[in-house]
Amino acid sequence: MSLQLSIPDSVLRAIRLPEQRIEQELLCELAVALYTEKLLSFGKARELAQMDKYEFGQLLAQRQVLRHYGAEELEDDLRYARSE
Repeated sequence: MSLQLSIPDSVLRAIRLPEQRIEQELLCELAVALYTEKLLSFGKARELAQMDKYEFGQLLAQRQVLRHYGAEELEDDLRYARSE
């Protein structure tokens, strides 16, 4: 399943970014917003933002967003540690 959002041209033109960066920036903004509202886990938010764990963690730190650390994140970290 995938979802396409329709953003009016007037809004896209108003975004003060080079055209080639708009999609990636909007994905990052959406990922951070959904993570902040606890609607997405860290792993799914970073997947949406198309970033690795470190990059997304850095982005959250820059935005002063506290990490939510629950059972799912612990399991992810343990799985990652075992694979090393």
